[in-house]
Amino acid sequence: MPVETKFELKTGMATREAFGHTLVELGRENPNVWAVDADLSKSTYTSFFAKEFPDRFVSCGIAEANMVGVAAGLASFGKIPFAASFSCFIINKGFEQLRVAVAYPHRNVKVVGTHSGISIGEDGPSQMSIEETSLACSLPGFVVLAPADEVAARALIRAAAAHVGPVFVRTGRLKVPVIYAADQRFEIGKAIELMAGTDLTLIANGLMVAEAIRAQAILAAEGISARVVDMHTAKPLDRDAIERAAAQTGAIVVAEEHLVDAGLGVRVAQVVTETHPCPMEFVGVTGYAESGSPESLLDKYGMRAVNVAAAARKVLGRKKT
Repeated sequence: MPVETKFELKTGMATREAFGHTLVELGRENPNVWAVDADLSKSTYTSFFAKEFPDRFVSCGIAEANMVGVAAGLASFGKIPFAASFSCFIINKGFEQLRVAVAYPHRNVKVVGTHSGISIGEDGPSQMSIEETSLACSLPGFVVLAPADEVAARALIRAAAAHVGPVFVRTGRLKVPVIYAADQRFEIGKAIELMAGTDLTLIANGLMVAEAIRAQAILAAEGISARVVDMHTAKPLDRDAIERAAAQTGAIVVAEEHLVDAGLGVRVAQVVTETHPCPMEFVGVTGYAESGSPESLLDKYGMRAVNVAAAARKVLGRKKT
């Protein structure tokens, strides 16, 4: 059943900050929880953990590959390490170690990428991570999560800690709208249907969930009924939710702050073609962005509700033919 609440979308905290607070809570609850960082603890908010648990915090300096190795070593001794850095650094610089030291031996390492997507803003393309969903999903045995708001971030960080095996969590720099009630339940691999709809389905994750909700309102004013689904788990996908969306609404738009060539949309499309083929459209980026304010970049590169609504009209046109 859909959540079916009225979405006021008041701005809350960034998902990276929600991670930082939740990590401290986990540290209080479980002495096996550790934090490992690459000289960015004030930005990743692992500084909260470091202040309260200095003996369980490892600063590796600007050495993400080594940091992943340290986390893997901690996991091999029964610890639950959270390794955090900007997504572009921890995934790109640490990928070989993630593959060999974490994925291959299936170590219980939790990897948290912050400052994901183009919404990092003025730091520019060298620090904009638009490939990490595809890279993380390519690692066998990894769970890949992308919370939409602070409530989802807190719940999914806890789910990551409880899960036995490697997990990657994609978080962002910007403060984002609060979508969920504090008591909303989350389960790895189970999407959440936020709004019911019959004409098409909008599937999104991360900050694009709020844009999908806003797009639903735009479309509703035009007499178009759009289902909205938060696919917070990119791996493993909720195949049942995707198949239902394809079969019941007959058209799907996937929206993500990521490369459309290799992200959530590609994974959803694979399920659609295997189960119930239907027209699809994709909202995301097609290349590297430039430096600018987060808001101007989201506008310029089509990461807004109006872009999601435009894709919805386009896919409905294909549905009718």
